[in-house]
Amino acid sequence: QVQLVESGGGSVQAGGSLRLSCAASRSIFRFKAVGWYRQAPGKQRELVATITSGGSTNYADSVKDRFTISKNNAKNTLYLQMNSLKLEDTGVYYCNAESYSDSVGNYWGQGTQVTISS
Repeated sequence: QVQLVESGGGSVQAGGSLRLSCAASRSIFRFKAVGWYRQAPGKQRELVATITSGGSTNYADSVKDRFTISKNNAKNTLYLQMNSLKLEDTGVYYCNAESYSDSVGNYWGQGTQVTISS
């Protein structure tokens, strides 16, 4: 029911900042939660941050106090502001939308690469 397209990835030095965007083809407020996941080479995909339809946020301990998730319902866009970036933040970042319906499940974007250098 929805297509997700990430953008804003790139290469930055440690300590720098990036802002990721996820554009949805239709209303994101109808989902249980939307969020960001990432996958580093050789590692499993992990949760970075989520925000529910009611506005509650959840962050992985590794990014807490450095990353901020937000959304603009009018623009059907999800954001991830990443500050004080570290080498371990390197990976492909994916946008996700979780449906209230178990039969529908999750929607995923194609991913955007984030590379942090020393």
